Amino acid sequence: MVKLNKIYTRTGDDGTSGLVDGSRRAKSDPLFAAIGDVDEANSAIGVARAALDGLHDALLARVQNDLFDLGADIATPGDDFQPSEMTLRIVAAQVEWLEATIDRVNADLDPLKSFILPAGTPGAAALHLARAIVRRAERACVATNAGRSLNPFALTYVNRLSDLLFILARDVNKKAGGDVLWVPGASR
Repeated sequence: MVKLNKIYTRTGDDGTSGLVDGSRRAKSDPLFAAIGDVDEANSAIGVARAALDGLHDALLARVQNDLFDLGADIATPGDDFQPSEMTLRIVAAQVEWLEATIDRVNADLDPLKSFILPAGTPGAAALHLARAIVRRAERACVATNAGRSLNPFALTYVNRLSDLLFILARDVNKKAGGDVLWVPGASR
């Protein structure tokens, strides 16, 4: 599907970048902020995978693959969000898988009684950082959607993904002693 023989093409030297349909837009277009934030989120999840020493690895590998699907979806102009042989779109099943995974992992966690700090083990902290980057990607997608329709399943996917990363961070910290709780006003 993808073949890259040459890494640089010089086509972006004029400040534009190409979309899936071959059209070009300014690199400052909000669309490219969304695509870039999704890419950064994917990279942060890769860092989290490295810090987790195999814990939740298959699950996070699937998410990373889905994030490439998400980037392709965002980079495909049009209002027809049905996937086809030539058009990659996020679909309901991908969102449903996230929700089922969140529910499964969350079932083994104690209910929250306080906000938690994005801390704990190196793996949990990396998941929290990835979660925050996913939230930024979601904001960029919502901003893009204000001017150009994005696939509703893509928007839902990125929203659920931050929830999954939060739950996974809690699970990782549970295995190491528990959440790091926020203590309001503790340093007053």
